[in-house]
Amino acid sequence: MTEITQITSGSAIPAEKVIDTTVYNAAGDKLGSIEDIIIDKVSGRSLYAIMAFGGFLGLGHKHHPLPWSVLTYDKDKEGYVVNLDKAQLENAPGYDDEVEWTPTYGRGVDSYYKVPTYWME
Repeated sequence: MTEITQITSGSAIPAEKVIDTTVYNAAGDKLGSIEDIIIDKVSGRSLYAIMAFGGFLGLGHKHHPLPWSVLTYDKDKEGYVVNLDKAQLENAPGYDDEVEWTPTYGRGVDSYYKVPTYWME
């Protein structure tokens, strides 16, 4: 695979550079890191960042889909910031190993974060 060494459009970034990026809360606490990105295959729009949260050495962690719209990139931290504390995240939609992405699941995620839903019937 060819590696992209530089993008000059300001906010564009290759997906591989987003993976493993740290996610912080507004207080500056590290919540986890981006594990994957969910993209709409028709529009190309980024819908969710899948964040790994908790666990130790990759064991026992949960996966939390964060709507892309709740993430803000912080240049100083070189990571994303979400307006959540750890307790809110522990109660957020998440899964241990696998989840079936149905419209019902997606609407539940969007409802929890109070963002417009992408999912149609």
